[in-house]
Amino acid sequence: MKNIFITTAIALLLFNCKSDKKHEFIEPVEEIVADTILVEEIDEKPIIDTIMKIEEVTEKPKKQNIKAASKPKEPFKNYLIESDIKITPIKHGTLVIDYNGTTIYVDPVGGIDAFNQHKAPNFILITDIHGDHLSVETLNAVNTGNTIIIGPKAVKEKLPQSLQKNFTTLFSGLSRSFSTSKMALEVEGIPMYNLREEAKQYHPKGRGLGYVISMNNKRIYISGDTEDIFEMRQLKNIDIALVCMNLPYTMTVESAASAVLDFKPKKVLPYHYKGTNGFSNVSRFKTLVNKGNNQIKVVQLNWYEGS
Repeated sequence: MKNIFITTAIALLLFNCKSDKKHEFIEPVEEIVADTILVEEIDEKPIIDTIMKIEEVTEKPKKQNIKAASKPKEPFKNYLIESDIKITPIKHGTLVIDYNGTTIYVDPVGGIDAFNQHKAPNFILITDIHGDHLSVETLNAVNTGNTIIIGPKAVKEKLPQSLQKNFTTLFSGLSRSFSTSKMALEVEGIPMYNLREEAKQYHPKGRGLGYVISMNNKRIYISGDTEDIFEMRQLKNIDIALVCMNLPYTMTVESAASAVLDFKPKKVLPYHYKGTNGFSNVSRFKTLVNKGNNQIKVVQLNWYEGS
């Protein structure tokens, strides 16, 4: 019964609010009083609470907790680009440098198939006579009539006459300038040799060469097979350094990191890091370098298939 009376009271109140005053309906006094008494007897709190809840939902809808879509991870790019100079690892100590239509091969080995994604070389740099740096078969395959081969005297002596025609001999501490229609290139010979008595047989002083090549106002150091020699530690203004680290042939990651902290290149790429007992710990190399100087950026590229 109470519900009936409440409904009646609400309906009458709504009707009275909406009706025009000219047509205002006046109920008999007895009926109004009776309805009023009945409404007063009802607990109004549940009704008010319900109305307030309805208003809250209507006026302030809950915000949806939608997480922003995470950005897809960029695919790994196995090369470094610096000032339009692109450095691409091939394998171990072999790499390709491209700039403004000019292509440089460093220690090309592995046959023609290793370079099928690259243009024929304008220049070839060779650091030493060992098979992981010098391959006459590969040189014959990639060499063109316009290719200039640069290397130490010991390398030239290992080449057939057909490849010696375009060969330029470079000596430690000296530099040569070259140019094409699109760029100028300067190549400086840097000593490379072993320090440890048990390793001097691998790379005696005076036979092989590392290089500093300058192009587009950038200086790139290529260590070749060496230990942390005095000449390396004295290098200046190197933008990119490629530094070897493998035993027993070159040096430990600790020695490599120590030398890098001395000559302070802006960026360093560990390369030539596979020895007789597998891969050197290049992660430790990075940790040592960054701990000593966090301004030097260590760039880890993939120099070995499956590594």
